[in-house]
Amino acid sequence: MRTISTEVHERMMRSSDTPTTRELARRLLSHEEQQTSLEFADARAVSRVCDKLRRPLTTMVGAAGFRSLLMRALTLAKQESQELGSFQVKPDGSLEMSHSETGESDIVLVSHLVGLMDTFIGESLTLRLLNDAWPGLPDCELKFERDESK
Repeated sequence: MRTISTEVHERMMRSSDTPTTRELARRLLSHEEQQTSLEFADARAVSRVCDKLRRPLTTMVGAAGFRSLLMRALTLAKQESQELGSFQVKPDGSLEMSHSETGESDIVLVSHLVGLMDTFIGESLTLRLLNDAWPGLPDCELKFERDESK
């Protein structure tokens, strides 16, 4: 009989970065880039996406829990993108980055973060948090892909 910890471990071993989470990450970043006001012009879209998710997740899992989740997403994303090598997670859970170029690396990071959210809090709650953070984002009710054969 499987234990809960075994099931969680198996889900963690599966890639949290799927075509579905990548497309969702792409839309979240695009939406943030389009919604940039003068007040937030200096902050990159990837930083704003992570900050919007930090607020509700910190309420749920605490500051240390969110920081751990973002650090794990960054670790996974760094395996795919060398551009993320300069990214760091600050003690408050915000992102620190030394370069200002945007690109596929931002999508990879957000995709892993959303995928890990799905792993740990489930699809329904993840989608509810995304819809709360981006109420004007169309088609945010994506279903996450499941590969149960792994």
